[in-house]
Amino acid sequence: MTRTPGDVGASDHYLIRGGLAGRQRLRVLSRVMWPTTRELLARVGVPEDARCLDVGCGGGDVTIPLARLASRGCVVGTDIDETKLELARAELPAAGVENVEFRLEDATKPSRRAEWFDLVYARFLLTHLADPAEAVARLVARLQPGGVLVVEDIDCTGHFCHPDSAAFRRYVALYSGAARARGGDPEIGPKLPSLLARAGLRELDMNVVQPAGFEGEVKLIGPITLEAIGDAIVAAGLATAEELSRSLDELSSFARMEGTVLSIPRVVQVWGRRPTGGGR
Repeated sequence: MTRTPGDVGASDHYLIRGGLAGRQRLRVLSRVMWPTTRELLARVGVPEDARCLDVGCGGGDVTIPLARLASRGCVVGTDIDETKLELARAELPAAGVENVEFRLEDATKPSRRAEWFDLVYARFLLTHLADPAEAVARLVARLQPGGVLVVEDIDCTGHFCHPDSAAFRRYVALYSGAARARGGDPEIGPKLPSLLARAGLRELDMNVVQPAGFEGEVKLIGPITLEAIGDAIVAAGLATAEELSRSLDELSSFARMEGTVLSIPRVVQVWGRRPTGGGR
């Protein structure tokens, strides 16, 4: 598997292939995740006049719905992958929203802009970072007093399938190994409440969701993710290209079998509010 221009994005800490191929995977993942993310945003509450920041926005799959919720406010989507951002900008006219801006920005580095938001959102971002606590502190620093940080991230220990599949277990092991080799944490989900609490947030709450199914696109997430992390797996010495190809064929065959059940990782949703005392 070779890397093409735009793949992985501007930072090699990111495990999953970026660029155009990565955008197609994100479309599928977003459709699978949207019902639970929609419920999360409804539970948190997004005021119509809110200023929102979607960090690690990819192709804008949550940025656009956020803009519809904050119809009298604005939404900024940031990512390290310029290819995905260009695609997101190109799709804005068809989305019918005008209160959106997409920017190239690395969540691991300080923002140079003196601006603050009522809501900051990040999905499947912290799992890829070597220092998620520092990243959370940066996100909190971008909140207005009283603003809310909303994060969703994975816990790979909760992955499951039925019937038992060696190919599926191999996929989970390869994903976890490749994530750790890049400095990430594939089991960060349960740690999110403490990360937000240590960053000074209050009124914390959490929820756990896990899309799974015996038919439909949710069964595709495993195979397309394994393919998308192939470069990282080979680079980490976890499998040869030939071994990876066999694993991908076996996992794809299992996913296509009628009646088999596949899940995505368990997803932990956590949100908390920046205290109002002290101001800026």
